[in-house]
Amino acid sequence: MTEAITDRFAGKTIIVTGAGSGIGRATAVRIAREGGRVIATDVVGDRLDDVRAELADFPVDTVVGDVSEAETIERIMLAAGERVDGLANVAGIMDAFLPPSEVDDATWERVLSVNLTGPMRLTRAVLPLMIAAGSGAIVNVASEAALRGSASGAAYTSSKHAIAGFTKSVAFFHGPQGIRANAVAPGAVATNIEAPMRSDYAAGRIGPILQVVVPPVAQPEQPAAAITWLLSDDSANVNGALLPSDGGWSVI
Repeated sequence: MTEAITDRFAGKTIIVTGAGSGIGRATAVRIAREGGRVIATDVVGDRLDDVRAELADFPVDTVVGDVSEAETIERIMLAAGERVDGLANVAGIMDAFLPPSEVDDATWERVLSVNLTGPMRLTRAVLPLMIAAGSGAIVNVASEAALRGSASGAAYTSSKHAIAGFTKSVAFFHGPQGIRANAVAPGAVATNIEAPMRSDYAAGRIGPILQVVVPPVAQPEQPAAAITWLLSDDSANVNGALLPSDGGWSVI
């Protein structure tokens, strides 16, 4: 994929979670190369060191931490300072494809904490700055699992349906204050997110579907292009949308 490098994020500060790898990293790199200041956060410090090295000539601040923890949110906001123009909630984890009959409390609580509570808290933290400025763009990474029940387990599917609903809530309540909130729903993407299948029942139920209908695996730069478009003024008339970036999986 060939990127068209512009300066559409010049003068803007954008927070990107999960920025150490995969979609988050591709998003952070693109924003930086298009003139933006990036606050890059990830749970793995070594990954952020690599991002900082790759973007040594660009304004990038890194914050190591778990977005499900309030203390991490505080440090992200401290690094950002008094201005936040955009937020990309990319960080997420899978759920081992556990169906409702097998999902354990620890998996449920951990997946919802990272995939839903963390984005909510960070969104809540940036909104006062955006409201004061009269503008801001928030993009949440949902999933094909936000569109159907056959793409993952119960916890992950629930978290991604919920993040889609939360996105629409932000768009409804804060759109009149100049805030846009949208979500991207990727399909299969080549990332290092761990996705073991720990359920024989799920393997028998979901496995055949995934083998037949899933389009080719995308590269992280492809959904990152959709995310950066929604963060930019190019999508100024888009608010509350759930945009599939799934190679057509959602039309099957």
